Amino acid sequence: MGRIIALANQKGGVGKTTTAINLAASLASLERRVLIVDTDAQANASSGLGLEVANLRQTLYECLCAGLPAAEVITPTAVEGLDIIPSHIDLAGADLELLEREGREFVLRGVLAPVVDRYDYIIIDCSPSLGLITVNALVAADAVIIPVQCEYFALEGISKLLNTIKIVKSRLNPRLEIEGFLMTMYDSRTRLNNQIYEEVKNHFQSLVFDTVIQRNVKLGEAPSHGLPALLYDAESRGAINHLQLARELINKHQK
Repeated sequence: MGRIIALANQKGGVGKTTTAINLAASLASLERRVLIVDTDAQANASSGLGLEVANLRQTLYECLCAGLPAAEVITPTAVEGLDIIPSHIDLAGADLELLEREGREFVLRGVLAPVVDRYDYIIIDCSPSLGLITVNALVAADAVIIPVQCEYFALEGISKLLNTIKIVKSRLNPRLEIEGFLMTMYDSRTRLNNQIYEEVKNHFQSLVFDTVIQRNVKLGEAPSHGLPALLYDAESRGAINHLQLARELINKHQK
C-alpha cells in the first residue's frame, strides 16, 4: 500500500508546491511509483508539471464534488512513473460544497482509497490554508511534511498547524504523524538563515530532515517550463537537494 504524505503549511510562499513537484519527480526517478494530488485551487503543481490547466475537464474538483472516480482523472506527466490528479480554479468552491455533506472530512480519503495500492507514494500538495480541503488531506494522509522557510517569521503560524494536526489525529485520523520539518530557501552565507535553521533544529530535533533545500535559480525557473528541476537541469543544486530528500525519505522507511 502506498504511503500518503501531505505537504502542509498555512503560511504561503514556503515552498510547498516546489517541494511536492520535485520530491515526487525524484522519488519517481528512483523507480518508485508516485501520484501527486493537487488540492490547491491555484493549480500550481498541475501547471508546474506541464498541464494546460485551463483545458482540463476532469480534475480533483469532480472527484470531491461529483463522485468521479480518481482513476478517470489521473493524468501521466513527463516524468516516467509520476502521475497527477490535477486541480482547477473550480476547487476554490469545494469547501462550501462539502460543508453540508455527511462525513465531509473523509471525502478525499474515499477518493484515494481505490488507487492507493497502485503507488509507492502519494504526495498531496495542500493550499496555504487550514480549510476543509486541507483537513481532508490530513485525514487521508499517513504523514505530514512541513516546509519551513529559512526566514525571520519561519515559526509564525506553525503552532496553529501543529494544533490542527493534533486535533485531526485525536478525532479523525489516529495514524497521522509528522514525517518531518523541511528547511527551504536556505542560504548558508547568511547568518540569519543559519540561526533560523539552528532554532528549528533545536526545537524539533530529530523531526527536522537532514536534507536542506537551498536557494536555487533553476528551481524557480523550472515550473515556467512545465518541468521539475530534475528534467530542467539535473545538475542544479535544487535537483540534487530534492534527490537527497527522496533518498532520505526512502531510507527512513526501509529501516
